[in-house]
Amino acid sequence: MAQTTSGRGGSGGDWLRDALPRLVLSPSFAIVLIFVYGFILFTFVLSFTDSRILPSFGFVGWENYQKLFGLRAWGIAVKNLAIFGSLYIVICCAIGLLLAILLDQKIRAEGFIRTIYLYPMALSFIVTGTAWKWFLDPGIGLQAVVRSWGWESFTFDWIKNSEMAIYTIVIAAVWQTSGFVMAMFLAGLRGIDTEMMKAAQIDGASTFALYRRIVIPQLRPAFMSAFVVLAHMAIKSYDLVIALTGGGPGTATELPATFMYSYTFTRNQMGIGAASAVIMLMTIAAIMVPFIYSELREKK
Repeated sequence: MAQTTSGRGGSGGDWLRDALPRLVLSPSFAIVLIFVYGFILFTFVLSFTDSRILPSFGFVGWENYQKLFGLRAWGIAVKNLAIFGSLYIVICCAIGLLLAILLDQKIRAEGFIRTIYLYPMALSFIVTGTAWKWFLDPGIGLQAVVRSWGWESFTFDWIKNSEMAIYTIVIAAVWQTSGFVMAMFLAGLRGIDTEMMKAAQIDGASTFALYRRIVIPQLRPAFMSAFVVLAHMAIKSYDLVIALTGGGPGTATELPATFMYSYTFTRNQMGIGAASAVIMLMTIAAIMVPFIYSELREKK
């Protein structure tokens, strides 16, 4: 009888031990389900309604999407995103790869230099935007300092120039993120088989050929990861733009994220704002889903 009771107690203990992780994680899972995926679904629903200052549920079909793509401000935001996103991704990958190759040469003080490169990533985009706003301001920043040194003809007023302002966003974003991309490429470089590289060197391969034909092709996973992360950050960029240019001059640096906020909370066009948010989500999904699928297929 004692053995039977002990066996039941053991099975009860096993059940509790198996169920405990689920019980601990269930509140977090419920919160994520409601406040992330629930609100995504709610935003999708609002994009098909006549919501303005407050949510309403008068169904208007695709009207908000038609209005959205007819707005000049949305066209400017999409164009700016194309410029910003393409330059941001390409320059970050180029600088990150060059810095990673430099650090992979086992130079002195590698740990200190790596920390310096990574430090900007520890800052928020608000801090980065504010700092670069001061640095690029013609009245107190780089232009004023250079002119105080005697070069009176020096001009660098991109932040006030409607045609060049978008490139100041690129400069600030690249400064903050290139160190993070460097860390990703450095991890990839440290995982490459050194025997293959030594064999190529013995065969007389130059350093340039070694990196072009052996090293860089093996960094494909790092390139893909960097592309996904940077594209995601570019699409949802909001705080950097607000801190650096405020979307100006005029709408010169407007991006979809700032457009969505202004139309939802400033212009009281919640339906159009929700439609722009859905378009942003679909864009991110178009990037993420193929990447996740390729990763899962490679693992299989």
